[in-house]
Amino acid sequence: MANQEDLFKKIIAHAKEYGFVFQSSEIYDGLSAVYDYGQNGSELKKNIRDYWWKSMVQMHENIVGIDAAIFMHPTTWKASGHVDAFSDPLIDNKDSKKRYRADVLVEDHMAKIEAKIDKEVEKAQSRFGDSFDEQQFRETNQRVLENQKKIDEIRTTFFAALEREDLVAVKAIIEDLGIVCPVSGSRNWTEVRQFNLMFSTNMGSVAEGATEIYLRPETAQGIFVNYLNVQKTGRMKIPFGIAQTGKAFRNEIVARQFIFRMREFEQMEMQFFVQPGQEIKWYEYWKAERMKWHLSLGISADKYRFHDHDKLAHYANAAADIEFDFPIGFKELEGIHSRTDFDLSAHEKFSGKKLRYHDPELNESYVPYVVETSIGLDRMFLAIMSNAYTEEQLEDGSERVVMKIPPFLAPYKVAIFPLTKKDGLPEKASEIMDNLKPDFMCFYEEKDAIGKRYRRHDAIGTPFCITVDHQTMDDNTVTLRERDSMVQTRVKVEELTGIISGKLKNR
Repeated sequence: MANQEDLFKKIIAHAKEYGFVFQSSEIYDGLSAVYDYGQNGSELKKNIRDYWWKSMVQMHENIVGIDAAIFMHPTTWKASGHVDAFSDPLIDNKDSKKRYRADVLVEDHMAKIEAKIDKEVEKAQSRFGDSFDEQQFRETNQRVLENQKKIDEIRTTFFAALEREDLVAVKAIIEDLGIVCPVSGSRNWTEVRQFNLMFSTNMGSVAEGATEIYLRPETAQGIFVNYLNVQKTGRMKIPFGIAQTGKAFRNEIVARQFIFRMREFEQMEMQFFVQPGQEIKWYEYWKAERMKWHLSLGISADKYRFHDHDKLAHYANAAADIEFDFPIGFKELEGIHSRTDFDLSAHEKFSGKKLRYHDPELNESYVPYVVETSIGLDRMFLAIMSNAYTEEQLEDGSERVVMKIPPFLAPYKVAIFPLTKKDGLPEKASEIMDNLKPDFMCFYEEKDAIGKRYRRHDAIGTPFCITVDHQTMDDNTVTLRERDSMVQTRVKVEELTGIISGKLKNR
């Protein structure tokens, strides 16, 4: 666990040092849980977004994209249930004046018990060596079983209390477990109360006549309220999908873990409209399709797993997460939900407008059912960064940090280096750069020894480096170096575009 924490710290430091992610408003000591993407981060983020869009919209004839506004009519959020039910249970410590999410306090408490179990397992492992059977030990060791029983009991009673919205019981559980404030160390807690996560603001010129509106907490509703516009203008036949990427905002009280949980984040969502009764078939289809997309990035399959929900949201009849093995453990990366006709029916009711689909094959009208795929772009960015960060020991005893980002997603595809700053090499390198620029993001650099320049581009994940040397001036060939293998080959200048394009393809 400590190793993973260290790894996470290294990734965060690396992200800053190499222009991927900065703390927002850092010169003013930053704004908590808000981040800016730097010159390399914004490129990587754009490339992930484009790859998602291409595979969702370009590769599917029955899926189209929209870009809905962030501000929406306030009744939208009444209909969607966000005004009444989009909240977190909060508790304050009277001594430290710090505010916490009640569920996070209890989850952290369970994680401590989990750590005790892991410690027992580690001790036994070092005692018994190769003959150690971990599963058998977990199933038979008395201390492990007692601790596991504690976790199971907490989980059962606590989540049942949350489900009933019994906030008195939630506080009682926190007190019974003896949970203390991490800052003051005291158990002097206030009552638990619900806190709505939507940011609100006023629209209008004077405060008295202004309308209270919200920053959207998700992008899905922009799709639902435009369902009929898109269906009619695009003459779409069911089943069809509407995709959208964009910013969403949640006033997270306990926002932490770098860009994993932010107050301003970006989603990539697709809502797929289907005939009632067909939704589970399509839910299974999209579960498989989305996992295929993740694996197309060349990331090992054991980094991913499905987590099927036992407890479903009020609108869903099936739900699963695709979880990724981040340095902070397996956490949700993408959700696939069968949302039934909850959203469109609610908007029909609140708006008084019919949101039906006339099915020519059945010759009847109905409110379509919806299967949703929803992925956090920032979390996908973090998954790729975490997976890419590699510390390597080289044959000559030196070390390098290399970001093994899938080449087609890398911020820069090619770096071009003249070996020296004289003998016409910079001019020749600039000419090659001008030829490659229309096709690839390129980086030109002539400062420092060539080895140092290679290291810098390993650290930002540039898949190819081209070195222009004195031989180039004689025979018009350059050295092409590949990031992961560090293999260098002589290549004709006129063949560069074709070779690099071939290596960057991801179909």
